[in-house]
Amino acid sequence: MLESLRQPWVWARRLLRFSGRVVASFLRNRGILLAGGVGYNALLSLVPFLAVVLAVLSAFFDEGRILEVLAAELSELVPQHADTILDAARTFLASEAPTNVVSVVLLLFFSSLAFRMLEEAVAAIFHTSLEGARRRAWVSAVLPYLFIVLLVAALFAITVVTYTLDALGERSVRVFAVDRSLETAVTWLLGVLNFVGLVVAFAAIYHVLPVVRISVRRALVGGLIAAVLWRAVARFLVYFFTNVSMANVIYGSLATAVVTLLYLEIVFIILLLGAQVIAELEASAAAGLPWWERPPGRVAHPRA
Repeated sequence: MLESLRQPWVWARRLLRFSGRVVASFLRNRGILLAGGVGYNALLSLVPFLAVVLAVLSAFFDEGRILEVLAAELSELVPQHADTILDAARTFLASEAPTNVVSVVLLLFFSSLAFRMLEEAVAAIFHTSLEGARRRAWVSAVLPYLFIVLLVAALFAITVVTYTLDALGERSVRVFAVDRSLETAVTWLLGVLNFVGLVVAFAAIYHVLPVVRISVRRALVGGLIAAVLWRAVARFLVYFFTNVSMANVIYGSLATAVVTLLYLEIVFIILLLGAQVIAELEASAAAGLPWWERPPGRVAHPRA
């Protein structure tokens, strides 16, 4: 009986020890600095990427439906300013720039900046850039555009699913001689699918971006941790910027850019923390130790 009561505390101590190890390694790896660099590049990439998505999906769907889906997905990343960012992408597409070849090339280039920087940040977390384990140059050059294609394909699939579920939500079922709308069930199902999509997106980054081989299981563990952390932090940030923050007063017209940059930096701190979790799990497994044990001599690579 006493042993069964002690078991939860044992696992709690192991989890706390492992969490402390992850945070310490993350700070030694300059994770916050890396996240700031990725967040800045993501801010530069966001509007060009959304413009590419709008241009591609407009060939298949009504623009209003696309904007509705993008607003829902973008609010997972930047909860407060999704509409402002989408308006910027729409304004760009409404101009004559998309018909210019140079503008299209620049659009694709800026869309890929965040992916390039993220690849370098993940390499730093796993220390592969310091140990000489690097991809071939052409693979690193093509990889960001492959991610763009995959994200566009995912958004295409999400739009189709949303169309289908919205049509289903307009129907009702008869239960005990009472007609009940499916709208609530559809809304709940969309929420679950959004969360699962977030987990899969994070896991895909962890599985593909590192040069070292990461198993799907560990990538999903990191993706789940990152998705749960982001959902919790995003709720707090929405409350903070809605009820406490004076960003609009201090920054005026710059508030949208400042708040968006802060959101993106926090997203990438969480994403890189998930990568650090996987890196620590890999180190323990390589040493033949359980996940909560630190391998002998496990220290971050020294940096200038």
